[in-house]
Amino acid sequence: MEIPFHKPYITDEEIIGVVHSMRSGWLTMGPKTIEFENRFAESVESANAVSMNSCTACLHLALRAIGLREGDEVIVPAMTFTATSEVISYFNAKPVFADVETGTGNMDVSKIESLITGRTRAIIPVHYAGQPCDMQEIMEIAKKRGIYVIEDAAHALPAYYRHKKIGSIGHITCFSFYATKTLCTGEGGMAVTDNGQWAETMRVLRLHGISKDAWKRYSKNGKWQYEVVDAGFKYNMTDVQAAMGLAQLGKLEWMWETRKEIAEKYNEAFGRMEELIVPEIKPDRQSAWHLYPLKLNLEALKVGRDRFVEELARRGVGASVHFIPLYRHPFYKNRYGCRMHEYPASEWVYGRVFSLPIYPAMMEEDVQGVIEVVQHLAGKFKR
Repeated sequence: MEIPFHKPYITDEEIIGVVHSMRSGWLTMGPKTIEFENRFAESVESANAVSMNSCTACLHLALRAIGLREGDEVIVPAMTFTATSEVISYFNAKPVFADVETGTGNMDVSKIESLITGRTRAIIPVHYAGQPCDMQEIMEIAKKRGIYVIEDAAHALPAYYRHKKIGSIGHITCFSFYATKTLCTGEGGMAVTDNGQWAETMRVLRLHGISKDAWKRYSKNGKWQYEVVDAGFKYNMTDVQAAMGLAQLGKLEWMWETRKEIAEKYNEAFGRMEELIVPEIKPDRQSAWHLYPLKLNLEALKVGRDRFVEELARRGVGASVHFIPLYRHPFYKNRYGCRMHEYPASEWVYGRVFSLPIYPAMMEEDVQGVIEVVQHLAGKFKR
């Protein structure tokens, strides 16, 4: 049995869309990209969507749009992928780490206010594994303290918080279309916002700082003249990627339902075992289930997380760990003087958590195979 950690769900729809784009002559950013942006904005109920080549690029330009400057501070969860935090260092600004909740892995909102200083410019909540953070409390804190909220929604498409779609709550929300994500274009990302000025800033900056609609200059009605109005970046999406995105967007709800069904089967199988701790989902939100983060009850087992994941691999089940907390990495430890004891909840989660396969291309026998192997190992290593 070999069950990979992830396998993208690609069908003839994506292939036909990509071939059509290639035959049209538009290989880079063009009309398909704009169509994808418009349809995506509508799908998440946002006024503007700006596509880019990664969620990291989206986070970078979101911070640029709100005017982040050297010496400013941005609050991020201590346990996330480095992209969330590294973009802050692009400005010579400082990431400030907030501990997470042990149940959800999301930023603990009770920790935020104590971290705010006169230099705090923004909060970047990360919707860990696809479950939305406590957005009402975060938005209230931000409003009271005059700071911005940029959501890292790399995991959270589609996800709902109190009947609102993620993408319609924060000041700017950034999504990922990386190969493993719930909507896949290989590489890619989207920043959405209701603020038209910020959206226009990001549109200009994503393509070398060239004035509006620079991509049209090679179209039939385009002109060769253009103006560089800022020092920008090469962050644009391509029509080939957008063609994949449009096909994926059309089946997004079905793919989400499939992920939810797998998560329910895992919860049912693992929820009654004292050796395992299933993900906590709060009652007023719905997870995108990008990840299924299972935790070990180490007090009931004779082995730790690392050994457990190794044993899964030996039996053909791909698993991963999300995430190594940022303060454990040399860059953050050395540059910002982070210490592990300051983040007890993140340490507790990190020592126990691992992610199981969960994706629409999984067959019923794959899901059952994962369940059987996990249950077998939990029983084998029980104290």
